[in-house]
Amino acid sequence: MQGIGERLREARMREEIDIDDVESATKIRAKYLRAMENEEFGLLPGPTFVKTFLRTYAQYLGLDAHLLVQEYRARHEPDTEAEAQPYTSPQRQRSGGGGRPGGSWIGPIVGLALVALLAVLFVLGRTAEQSPDERTATPAPSTTTREPARRERRRRPVARSVSLRVAPAESTYLCVETGAGDVVYEGTLAAPRTFRGRRLRVNLGRRSATVRVNGRRVRIEPGAEPVGLDLRPRRAARRLTAAQRPNCAA
Repeated sequence: MQGIGERLREARMREEIDIDDVESATKIRAKYLRAMENEEFGLLPGPTFVKTFLRTYAQYLGLDAHLLVQEYRARHEPDTEAEAQPYTSPQRQRSGGGGRPGGSWIGPIVGLALVALLAVLFVLGRTAEQSPDERTATPAPSTTTREPARRERRRRPVARSVSLRVAPAESTYLCVETGAGDVVYEGTLAAPRTFRGRRLRVNLGRRSATVRVNGRRVRIEPGAEPVGLDLRPRRAARRLTAAQRPNCAA
């Protein structure tokens, strides 16, 4: 059976997504993403962050986030169910009480005491089983876990650049320039490639290519005409008319 990290890595590679693109889209540091793919969960700030980051990463890749979190709990969190098991042995004493003198009245008293003891142990066992889930099932309302998350979000800079990834289904012409006339790339693209800049303008020859901007796929309608895009930070991709599309060969 595949491990958690292996499934995350295979899903990301299948979608041809860079770690940097995932970091930009999910706001999770690249070193934590790599730690989850390598199942080095001890490198993350704590179990609560592991489950929160794991859930966010799985949802971004289209995986079953609930299933991966449950699998993490089963494999990497301590099992507390065994704490109540050693106390089940007192039940065996019932069979031996009847042979003693005066057993007609001692037997029922011992039986009642055992029932009361087992009831107390059952309640303690239930409490021990439920306490980890209660601490981790809903981390958002907890003030102790919310504050570190807020501080980490405040430390993250606002995106000031564009990450463009083009994965062609077949060889296609591609022109990428900065918007100020500086050519970033011009030629025939046959393999996936990533470009970065404060602003990018794109002229794509074939619409069958997969285009992702900051980790998010840009929907391109099928057609025979080339497609032009204007890409800026914190803005949706804007379509360019035929006259507006860049001409890197000029």
